[in-house]
Amino acid sequence: MRAISEEQIESFKADGYLHLPRYLEESALDATKQALKKVMDKINTFRSEEIYYEDKADPTSLKQIQHLENKEEFFQQLISVGTVYELAQELLQEEPIPKNIQYFNKPPKHSSATPAHQDGYYFMLNPCRALTMWLALEEVDESNGCISYVRSSHRLGVRKHQRTKTLGFSQGIADFPSPEDQAQLVKIKAQPGDLLVHDAMTIHSADKNRSTRTRKAIGFIYYAASAKVDEVAHAAYQQQLANDLREENKI
Repeated sequence: MRAISEEQIESFKADGYLHLPRYLEESALDATKQALKKVMDKINTFRSEEIYYEDKADPTSLKQIQHLENKEEFFQQLISVGTVYELAQELLQEEPIPKNIQYFNKPPKHSSATPAHQDGYYFMLNPCRALTMWLALEEVDESNGCISYVRSSHRLGVRKHQRTKTLGFSQGIADFPSPEDQAQLVKIKAQPGDLLVHDAMTIHSADKNRSTRTRKAIGFIYYAASAKVDEVAHAAYQQQLANDLREENKI
């Protein structure tokens, strides 16, 4: 087990996010990339609502694939056993329930900014006990869309969200950024193998990719066992979102 210190746990509780440099060793990172290539090789067999392109006519504009754990056994193992799962257990301080492992990219020339949002708004949990992890597969800096967090925002409840036009992030905080947001905003640069973790209530965003490089990453979502989903509301939201995206010819 790749243990973290008590100081790191307390930092996560206070700030709502944690940056763990080189959390995955090079061999594990290479294995992850190889498994991702296997997924890419069969991408044409996946349901359209699980694959997002910035431009449907351009395969190089691929930005997101949902539920890698259902597409390659490697990812089922990666999210459900081992160091990442054990880290989720440490930070949630109860049994973590793996919900989704996703591929993310911000392709150059195509990408849009990720609007400021709280994952908990989408999750519809009571209580909202969940976390998201983000594993960098490549170098990430301000030029290709690094993640920004609003420090300690997880303590302040759910902010009002409204519909956005950003594919894959259909809701964004309506009044972002406030002066208080600006004062607590932290941009996180990352190297391949770095792991970022944030509370489901932590406000976060990412700029568009202004570089000529890609910005590939893997995202993990865990719910705490004590968190209960409003299944009816969540299913209705997902169905409405899929319908809207089809009408807009985005999926």
